[in-house]
Amino acid sequence: MALIKGETGDWEMVIGLEVHAQVSSQAKLFSGAPTEFGADPNTQVSLVDAAMPGMLPVINAYCVEQAVRTGLGLKAQINLHSVFDRKNYFYADLPAGYQISQYKQPVVGEGVVVLDMKDADSREVGIERLHLEQDAGKSLHDQHPTQTYIDLNRAGVALMEIVSKPDMRNADEAAAYLTKLRSILRYLGTCDGNMEEGSMRCDVNVSVRKPGGELGTRCEIKNVNSIRFVKQAIEYEARRQIEVIEGGGKIVQQTRLFDSHKGETRSMRSKEEAHDYRYFPDPDLLPLVLAQDFVDGIKATLPELPDDKKARFVKDYGISVYDAGVMVAERETAEFFENVAKGRDPKLAVNWVMGDFFAMLNRRGLAIGDSPIKANQLGQLIDLIKDGTISGRIAKDLFIMMEESGKDPAVLVEEKGLKQVTDTGAIEAAVDQIIAANPDKVEQYRAKPTMLGWFVGQVMKSTGGKANPASVNELLKKKLDG
Repeated sequence: MALIKGETGDWEMVIGLEVHAQVSSQAKLFSGAPTEFGADPNTQVSLVDAAMPGMLPVINAYCVEQAVRTGLGLKAQINLHSVFDRKNYFYADLPAGYQISQYKQPVVGEGVVVLDMKDADSREVGIERLHLEQDAGKSLHDQHPTQTYIDLNRAGVALMEIVSKPDMRNADEAAAYLTKLRSILRYLGTCDGNMEEGSMRCDVNVSVRKPGGELGTRCEIKNVNSIRFVKQAIEYEARRQIEVIEGGGKIVQQTRLFDSHKGETRSMRSKEEAHDYRYFPDPDLLPLVLAQDFVDGIKATLPELPDDKKARFVKDYGISVYDAGVMVAERETAEFFENVAKGRDPKLAVNWVMGDFFAMLNRRGLAIGDSPIKANQLGQLIDLIKDGTISGRIAKDLFIMMEESGKDPAVLVEEKGLKQVTDTGAIEAAVDQIIAANPDKVEQYRAKPTMLGWFVGQVMKSTGGKANPASVNELLKKKLDG
């Protein structure tokens, strides 16, 4: 448990997150309007989204299916009976003056997310609920010096609000939770998890208390749009609250914003209580009633999720828990690794994927799907190393050639003449030449056997790195010690 040192002793953070995940759907929650990101303002708005008189909402069944799929992926209770409510508040980008949401009877109940912590055992964070709701529009304050413009493209877009229990105790756990939740959503195909485009946003609830004491008053930090900013916001806000309390003040429950440029939170408004929204069941929507067969049918189509895949990788491939965690973090990475490792040394496959391959993607700013080196090509490279066609050193150079050309490694080996020299006669001739040319180094070796590495380097250099390293070592030891 990470505690914060204050003037009056140790303090403990209590953190809960409310994640707003945009449902992957081509239409909105209660209308058939499209949901494509980046469209011109107010071009994806139906009469329902604009709240024109007499327009009635119609539930998008696919969005309901996506919410149930997410609930099952979070090992959560699926509520066969749920209700849509009106959450009343007035803002320019909310044309109806209310948001259709779910309050006391959500579609998904309690579940769990298992965190993968680098320096600790896995631990669980509880899910309180997942409910469906429609998004509001967007106010644009930078289009005119004195006026605010309204873009209703997002109005009515389907969101899943996933509310955690206050089970996290530091910013790293919150980051691990968001990372794991995003991974699960992407595996399920229910949200693309793109925080930069706003399809996954986070409200952060933070309070502090003396270790094991009663819960403190919490403040909510709204709409944080990156995991890095979530960590910064938590650390700043916890420290702010401790300083207020230790200075004799009281924490006021309020909504705050995170200023990413200054790295600090600032007050936005006093926190509303639920009764301020005057929730009541939406009279235009019947209760949502699901058949158990419908839920079971979705459950049967779930993919293998990160935790199960991680356990299988450890069992079937014999790789470490940490390496397996890295390999399953993204569905594309897991598929790439399995294609590389199939029928090959899995530990060598992990090393190449996590090492040179990831470095290449980072350097080029590419996703796996855009990589110039495909899984089967990296697998072929490993085959050439294992059968002795090329050395490990040549493989590093060959990888760069594959990256630049997109060609198969075997083709490049032939074109560039990169086959490893395994002919002991040719290697012996190179060894003899190096020993004969460096009698002083031979004397140094006799006094200091670690000089062997220098001779190996010289022989490899003279053969253009093509000599079999094991043969080089064996012949050098035989001749130098003889």
